[in-house]
Amino acid sequence: MASTLLSGINADSLWVVVVASLIFGIINAVLKPALVILSLPFIVITFGFFSLVINAMLLYFTSAIYKPFHVTSVMSAVVAVIVVWLANYALSFIIDRDKI
Repeated sequence: MASTLLSGINADSLWVVVVASLIFGIINAVLKPALVILSLPFIVITFGFFSLVINAMLLYFTSAIYKPFHVTSVMSAVVAVIVVWLANYALSFIIDRDKI
């Protein structure tokens, strides 16, 4: 979704996005816990907004590892993380509302 909305994220096909998502998930599972612990003071001071920066850097790192998925700048990664967060929030709101 973010790659269709943003010009700073380039993916050739749906399969590129699927593979990039898998790589991003693995990177998130392995590196994010250590990065969150190391940057906990910044996360507390910024009331959690620094976690967006961590996610953006991990997405940018994913594009460095997997060349068919390309993020042109860190700012594009930040905006992409915000778009994905908003989509996730909206979908979880719709799904949780149906459970009531």
